[in-house]
Amino acid sequence: MIGFLYACGAGLMLAQPATAQSGKWPLTDLSAFRQPGGTWQIAGDVSARINKPNALETVKGTGVLVNLPGKKQHGEDLYSNFQHGDIDLELDYMMAAGSNSGIYFQGRYEFQLFDSWGNPSPRAADNGGIYERWDDSKPEGQKGFQGYAPRQNASKAPGLWQHLKVSFQAPRFDASGNKIENARIIRAELNGVTIHENLELLGATRGANGNEAATGPLRIQGDHGAVAFRNIQITDYSTPRPSLTGLEYAVYKTAGARDLDPATAKVEAKGASDKLTANAGPFTHGYQLRYTGKLNVPQAGDYNVAVMAQGGGASLKINGKPVAAYGGNGRGRVSLPAGASDVEIIYGREGDWGAPTLAFAIAGNGLRETLYGDPVSPDNTDPILVEADQNTLLRSFLDMPGREKITHAISVGSPEKVHYSYDLDNGMLLQAWRGRFLETTPMWHERGNGTARPVGALQRFGKTAFTLNRLADAAAEWKADSAGTSYRPKGYVLDEKDRPTFRYQIFGSNVSDAIRILPDGSGFTRELEVSAPAADLFAKLAEGAQIEQVEKDLYVVDGKSFYLRLTDAGGAKPVVRSSGGKQELIVPVRGKLSYSILF
Repeated sequence: MIGFLYACGAGLMLAQPATAQSGKWPLTDLSAFRQPGGTWQIAGDVSARINKPNALETVKGTGVLVNLPGKKQHGEDLYSNFQHGDIDLELDYMMAAGSNSGIYFQGRYEFQLFDSWGNPSPRAADNGGIYERWDDSKPEGQKGFQGYAPRQNASKAPGLWQHLKVSFQAPRFDASGNKIENARIIRAELNGVTIHENLELLGATRGANGNEAATGPLRIQGDHGAVAFRNIQITDYSTPRPSLTGLEYAVYKTAGARDLDPATAKVEAKGASDKLTANAGPFTHGYQLRYTGKLNVPQAGDYNVAVMAQGGGASLKINGKPVAAYGGNGRGRVSLPAGASDVEIIYGREGDWGAPTLAFAIAGNGLRETLYGDPVSPDNTDPILVEADQNTLLRSFLDMPGREKITHAISVGSPEKVHYSYDLDNGMLLQAWRGRFLETTPMWHERGNGTARPVGALQRFGKTAFTLNRLADAAAEWKADSAGTSYRPKGYVLDEKDRPTFRYQIFGSNVSDAIRILPDGSGFTRELEVSAPAADLFAKLAEGAQIEQVEKDLYVVDGKSFYLRLTDAGGAKPVVRSSGGKQELIVPVRGKLSYSILF
């Protein structure tokens, strides 16, 4: 349940605030920053050559923040006008090949941005790492310390947009200015993968501006390499924390918590408590617990509130009004005045299953989720992870967004840490990912449901991508199920390295489909061999919102999500076309077809 009350900002647009505000940066100009150097600019779009170092190409317009340092203009760091404490930061960024940048929270704690594409063993200086602290007085080789590598490398290739989400908690200071709590990265996600969680920052990292303080500017490193940003969203948590005080409890033994009437029920025990807990009173099961107290909110506004219970249920009233009905996890939204509000929480322990647990949460209106009570863990099942230290195959179900469960899927893992899933019912490549292999907890825990989940940074290829079909011409409609009864799966064979080649029949032709991971971990190759293909047989190589040809035989797909390099089309000419509100890359099949996916 932790984090389920996270509230987004109200959509305020930032101009030149002195303190952080929640909202999306418009990026129509550089007015959100103080004295931006000459290497920073606003553009409408940006792209990079996959192997051209430190180079980005821009298109006129607005919405993208770009830094282009060079030999003639070294580049300077960029500082926000606002000062921030606790914030959530969410954005997209693009690295040029070989580039190096970073985001300094409060100007002091660097979250590293780096072209770490394909690195199987990332360090603190790699993409997603927390850069080291530094002490020049130490011996060589020991000057850097307390850096934190990401849990796994979730990085994409240069020239592709990467998505970052970071929840930052500022250090705390007492009235005398003494630090009483270190800064933290509560959670960081890179391209959908959690790479840090509850990470304590014992001090400022190398290159920090000044000593630690309660607030500071957001700072983007600008003197190392070319980098671009878009969709920058700040959620500011500057509202002072509420307090839950004056807690008094009464314990009852009635038929059930739903039937509890405090006015008539017999009180078995009562007292005052300095915290909210399901374990007050003399009983271990079969009891009801009623708390009353004051919720003190420094700032009036609308808040999300919740009660969370395990081993029983709970209900919530605020100022005499029901907010959450009795149950395991009740939630609601309330308008609270500044100052104290009356709170009533009832917990019922009606059996002897589960650990008795009770907690209250409040968030929103500039307040990061604040919890009171027992630690709540919705699922303490140890995950069942399958690693791929060698070529590894696993049959399972797969859940795919927007379509029915894939019931005949196989996932193939590699020691290069690039993996993929294949749909045996349709001869389709479903998805690929980089990092760790599979979590199979849903498949094998207790009764299980047969489902496995990718663990790394996932790239899906669309509902009907990577399939064969007969088309009257390149403008004809593509139908996902047009193969119908003509498709006959024939399983797969393994080579000497346990890598599968899939085989099937379609429209009377025999097809072999070999997918091989590139040795440097940059992606994979796919080779289709079709015996005596029909004259009107086409292959759909990719689909997405936008497909652009960036150089001969190289395409960037779905809004710069991945690259496709066509290596052998048997002399056929590929076509980028619009269909069903998307773009598709299709090519006539002449017997042999091979290409690479880089991501």
